[in-house]
This record gives sequence, C-alpha cells and structure tokens, in this order.
Amino acid sequence: GTPHGPNYTLTRNSFPFFDRENPSEEFSPVIYNSDDVASSAGTFGGAHRDVSWFQTMEDSCDRSVDPVFHVGAKGTRKIEPRNTPTVINAVFNFRNFWDGRANNIFNGSSPWGDRDPNAGVWIRNVNGTVSKERLQLINSSLASQSVGPPLDNFEMSCENRTFSDLGRKLLFRRPLEHQHVHWNDSVLGDLAFSSEGQLKKGLNTRYIQLVMEAFNPKYWSYNQRGAFGAPAASSQTHGLPYSQVEANFAMFFGLALQMYQSTLISDDSPFDRSAVNAVGTPIDLSLSAQRGMDLFREGHCSLCHTGPTFTNAAVATNGILQKLNPLAFGNESFRVSTTVVVTLQNANAGAMFHDVGFSATGVTPNENDPGLGGIDPFGNPLSFTDQYIQLLAGNENAVVDPYVSDVRPCDMDIPMALNINTPHVFKFTHVDGIQQQTQDTDGCFLPDGIYIPTVATALAELQKPNRRRFLSAAKGSFKVPTLRNVELTGPYMHNGGMATLEQVIEFYTRGGNFPVPAVEFAKVFNQPFLNLPQQREDILNFLKSLTDDRVRYEQAPFDHPELFIPHGHAGDNQIIADSSWLSEALAADEVLHIPAVGAEGLDQPVLPFEDYLE
Repeated sequence: GTPHGPNYTLTRNSFPFFDRENPSEEFSPVIYNSDDVASSAGTFGGAHRDVSWFQTMEDSCDRSVDPVFHVGAKGTRKIEPRNTPTVINAVFNFRNFWDGRANNIFNGSSPWGDRDPNAGVWIRNVNGTVSKERLQLINSSLASQSVGPPLDNFEMSCENRTFSDLGRKLLFRRPLEHQHVHWNDSVLGDLAFSSEGQLKKGLNTRYIQLVMEAFNPKYWSYNQRGAFGAPAASSQTHGLPYSQVEANFAMFFGLALQMYQSTLISDDSPFDRSAVNAVGTPIDLSLSAQRGMDLFREGHCSLCHTGPTFTNAAVATNGILQKLNPLAFGNESFRVSTTVVVTLQNANAGAMFHDVGFSATGVTPNENDPGLGGIDPFGNPLSFTDQYIQLLAGNENAVVDPYVSDVRPCDMDIPMALNINTPHVFKFTHVDGIQQQTQDTDGCFLPDGIYIPTVATALAELQKPNRRRFLSAAKGSFKVPTLRNVELTGPYMHNGGMATLEQVIEFYTRGGNFPVPAVEFAKVFNQPFLNLPQQREDILNFLKSLTDDRVRYEQAPFDHPELFIPHGHAGDNQIIADSSWLSEALAADEVLHIPAVGAEGLDQPVLPFEDYLE
C-alpha cells in the first residue's frame, strides 16, 4: 500500500490497506497498515438553511472547509466511513448497513424502527382531523436503510435538513429532470420523454402524482397546514408550514426505494443454472469451480455465507434447508439455527453470544470501528446480543427490538446451561442456579438447550471482570455480505481495503489481520491448505460462478437512467486545481458520467474493480 488522503486517486499499489511480507502467512512481518477507508464521495457538509423549491439542484447551506476533508485550504467532499455494499439481493437481509442499524421494522420516519420514540406518520382521520401514529412494517429493512442517506451530512445532505424539507424540494418536480432516461428502461420507459434513437431528460409526471397514485389518500390528502411543523422563517418559503404530504415524505421515499430495490434479484448465475448431483455439487460448472466449492465448505466459509443468498444475514438463515441437504451449503456438523441470537463456544476463550448474520473477522482493530458494537442516537446498543444479555439479567427495559424477547434458548447453536449438578467452566449448571426457559419448546433446534441462568446468576456473572460465559461478539462485528456477483463488488470488506478476490483469499488464508477478541468465534483462522496456487484458483473460479450476466451487462432489471457521480476534484491529494461554483473555499468537482441503459443492457460488460485501477 501507499499513503492516501482526500482526493487521492487509488491505484493497484494502494491495496491492500493491511499487508504482510508474505500475505498468506499469519505471522509474517507487517509491511503496511493504514486506517483509511475506500468509499463513495459524499457532500461538502455545512449547516442547512433552506431547500431549493424550484429548478436549482443545490440546497442553501453554510458550507465551509471540513477539518479532515481538505487539500491545503480547499475543502473536498467527505468520504463515507465505510465501503458501500451492493443493493442487489439486499431485500433479503434481516437488517441492512454494515452495522445493522437499518432496522427490520420500518417506522415511516427514520432507520431506527421501534427505537425511535418520535417516529410516526400522519393520518387523516374520518372526522377530518389528523393524528400522528406509529408505523411498524416488518421485514422492511430496505425502507429503513433508504431514509438514512438523504439526511446524512456525509452522504447526501447538509446538517439538520428534514424529510419534510426534502418533500418540499421534490414533490412538484419532474423525476430525473436533469438526467436522460432510456426509452426502453425496464421500469421507467413508459414514463420517459425519450423515444427510440432520441434520449431526453426526465419523466412525464411529477413526484406528487406518483405519490397520489401509489398511496392511500389518508396519507396525503389533508389540505391544511400547521399541524406538521415549519421551516425557519428566514427560508425561501418564509416559514410556510409543512403540508401532510411533505410531512409523510420519508414514508413515501422509503417504501418506494424498497419496492424498487426488491426487484433487483440476482438468481441466474452459472451456479444457479447448473444441475446438481446427490451431494449438492453443481456438476455443470468447471471441475476447478467444483473443487472450489468443496474448498468453500472445508474452509467453513459456508458457516456465514450460507443458503441461496450466500449470507446468513438474510431474513431466513436457511437452518432448515441445511438440515435437509447439509452438503449443499455446508457440513452437517455446522448447521445453524434460525434465531437472531446464538451462542458459540471456543475451547480457549469461553462461550460467547453473537448476532446471526454478523461476524468479527479482524479486518480492522475494534477501536477503528466498533461496527455492530456501536450504539444508536438514543444510547441503545445496535446488537441484539447485548440486549439479550441484559434481558437474561432481568433488565427488560434494555430490549428495544422485539425480536430479542422472542429468542428461545433452545434454538441456539449450543446450550448456554446444562441440566447437571456439577460445575462447568463455560456453561451454567444447577451449581450456579438455572431455570427452564419460559417460552414453548415445540420444534426446538436443541431440545436439551431449554435451560438459562436465573436472574441472580446472570447478574453475578456480569459482575465478574474476567467472565467466560456471558461474552458478547458484537464489538468489531459486521454484516456478512452476500457472495453473489462478488467478482464485481470490489473493493472488499467494510473498509474497502482489498481490491481483488485474491487479496480476500489471502486474508482468510492467514486468518485475518488483527486478533480482535471475537475472531476466534467467527471461524476465522489460519487456513494453510489454501496456500497452494491450484486451490486458490479453484475457490476463485467457484466464486466467479456466482456472477449473474444480467448484472455484468446491466440488463433488466439492472438497467438504469443516466447518472452523474462526484468523482474527486481537479488536481490530486497535494494540490487542488480549481474552485467549486458553490464557494471559492471548496474544490471543483470532477464527475463520472454513466450513460442511461435500457433493458437490453450494455454491449461491453462491467469489469471487476481492479480492472479500473492503474
């Protein structure tokens, strides 16, 4: 690797961000270590003053040079603190974002589900009044995810902009008014002004019309203002109070994005098209890819990258499917349960709870990014595990996600307590004080796992400074990404610190980068059998068999309108060549132009990330 910084142009030599002299050897000398993140360009930041209600794109903000993101005296765009994961097949994830903060329950207002005490949507009642009511849409993590970035001052917004402001800005505009839309766009073609051979900008509708067509009038038809708050009196609209349709714009926005992203299902790769033999091997793949799948199982990759989505972060963790055909997705001895919290055990460290779908693999030190071990804006842990441990200790008020209260101990991978009268170093027994679970036991994953510590026992264990039975794997854990189309989704890991799949394989061969406490429970350890070149090639070919050509060629449903992506600034990481039209203090943008694509897709394929690096 080489030193990075704002406006640095990544090259092949920039990766990986952590490197050893022999990248496959666990104890080889470290030759490079960076805490940088490779991610998407965001905003210049600044305090929000007012939205642009008419034709200009930029909101009115008090922008200034950021103390971190600048080159010399010129401010640059902020960069996201984590690498951006794919949205393809993301609809299957129980929670979204790397740290799981996009809640499974959509509250219509924010990413936080039931955690947000102020969330709700405005309803027009039959008596002509309006009231704010709680919304609880389950399995809607993509909607929760969708309402995060538009107000984030790193990603898309100035500080303190609201969704009501955003509704005011967009509702009476034409969608995509500054972008070409292909006449044969699989979603928008019927609304496009374009015709065959002549691309035009925008759609023949307005956002307000789309909202009125898609949503029940009780969410937008109240025609009085005043109940929904107002912007500052100094705004372009002089403090005009918000309308109901503006106040509910977060719900419209979140559900619309969720419905669109729900169409982005990739399920037509060579792996999918292949016939399988009696033990689940896809026999139409190359012999190398078949061997690679065997290595994938032997290396325990399928413990986390499991089932049809190749991630146990999916809504169903495929526990039942694994029981029926264990060799298809992993070894029979490594089945997974379908609960949201499970226990794991390590002979050296103890017993540890972890959130299903999240894993600590030691990509970066925990102090760099706590991941799932972080907290929400209300002071609650993001992790289900940390809530569950508090629940066992009698603190029911610590549970802010309803799924935690539904966890049955008998559905965990291993029992946390044993019905015996002798002490055990990792498990609770009658010597400590145990009791049976209060839930039913029908269809338990582990019929003998019905015991839990008493509240007094749990509290006593939590007081121990070196406890080994109530450990949490949350800190430093991140959502397990899907492996579908992984050939095209670089750079890899939550910090974007690996450019190639070869570097990812080296990472797992040496057993990770850093010995974070939970890594022993994540089944990440030195895998010397992957040192052989043929074995690496085999597992690489298996991973490439998961690429859907519709994704590779941006064919429907993966086609899209014209896009303009901020792509650094004129100059480099040492000097800025020009100033932005927004402010003399800010750097001029360079823009990556991505043309509109219709349902038939591209003539040339999208390439792996490393192929775009010099």
